[in-house]
Amino acid sequence: MTTEPWGRVDEEGNVFLRTTDGTTDGTTDGTTDGTTVGERQVGSWQAGSPDEALAFYARKYENLRVEIDLLGRRVRGEGGATIEPDEAAASIERLRATVAEANVVGDLGALTTKLDGLVGVLDSRREELAARKVAAKEAARGKREAIVAEGESLSESTSWKATGERYRTLLDEWKAAPRIDRPTEQALWKRFSAARTAFDRRRRVHFAELGSQREDAKAAKERLVTEAESLATSTDWGPTAARFRSLMTEWKAAGRAGRADDEALWERYRAAQDAFFNARNATMAERDVEHRANLATKEAILVDAEALLPVADPKIARVALRGIHDRWEAAGHVPRGDRDRVEGRLRVVDDAVRGAEESQWKRTNPEARARAEETATALRESIAKLEKQLAKAEAADDTRKAQEARDAIAARHEWLAEAEKALADFSN
Repeated sequence: MTTEPWGRVDEEGNVFLRTTDGTTDGTTDGTTDGTTVGERQVGSWQAGSPDEALAFYARKYENLRVEIDLLGRRVRGEGGATIEPDEAAASIERLRATVAEANVVGDLGALTTKLDGLVGVLDSRREELAARKVAAKEAARGKREAIVAEGESLSESTSWKATGERYRTLLDEWKAAPRIDRPTEQALWKRFSAARTAFDRRRRVHFAELGSQREDAKAAKERLVTEAESLATSTDWGPTAARFRSLMTEWKAAGRAGRADDEALWERYRAAQDAFFNARNATMAERDVEHRANLATKEAILVDAEALLPVADPKIARVALRGIHDRWEAAGHVPRGDRDRVEGRLRVVDDAVRGAEESQWKRTNPEARARAEETATALRESIAKLEKQLAKAEAADDTRKAQEARDAIAARHEWLAEAEKALADFSN
């Protein structure tokens, strides 16, 4: 008979498994620790030696142990291996039944202990998975609440295109988000849908109003284009240019029509405007040539005018200046940038001649001369009277009256000197 710790083979080739569960199908032995050791037949072996029989049944045990170990790794999630708890529980129970009836040679009690340990691990795993599910549900709810909150914050937006695209993205995110409990999901969806509907309603109203505004803008711009086209051939350069500037201001204030209408109307308006200003610029270019020639003429006239300075004889200067003014007017316009300069030079000559005439008039005015002579005569008579009063005061030894007379005589002599100087000017 051949034996090993967990099994034996008798002389007839029967293979027995030793157990410690108190179950016997054959002989039993007592152990020192009080455990009842039994054995049961697990097979028979006729093809080879008893050692080969024990080795064969030991390999069957090892295969069972490996299967249990693999299940343990999956239950514990080692090396990335996973298994659903319900599947794991079924596998444990299946293996427990297999172990109980296994026709193998080995420590079946150790395998049962391993399976018992996996039950505890599985319980912990169930709790962990339950916690993860709760967390996942909270995260899913948070995701949907965030979508709703953003949707509500966008309901008053006026960035129509960008907001519409964002609502579409949020809707896709809502569809892709994990499901939550039905009542909560329905309540959140109602809020999100209400916000999106409010935005869509405001957008429709806005574009309806915009369409009306565009029609008004189109009508206004058509009127402006019609007027611009009527002005395109005008040769009333100044007022027409000012009106074109006003039309441009009105164009900008009219608002936007549809894109195609805006572009077509603008092409017509610009064509009319360009036709007018091109014609004006061509005329102005011709006029500039003429004005530059006029400038040369007026600068030659200024040489003759400035030759009258300083004015020796106002009458002769006035006659010459009249001729100069006639030539000046006949010369025509000069470039705008030179106008103030040349007219300023002529004005200096005008002022000088006018000043000489006024000075001569003052010197030859008979009324003014008579007034000056009367003033001088009156002063001389006053001085004569005061000299008599001085002599009388000195004779009477009246010092005070004598000094008063002297002061009065001195003052009148100063006045008389001024009057005689004025008379001298009339003589010149």
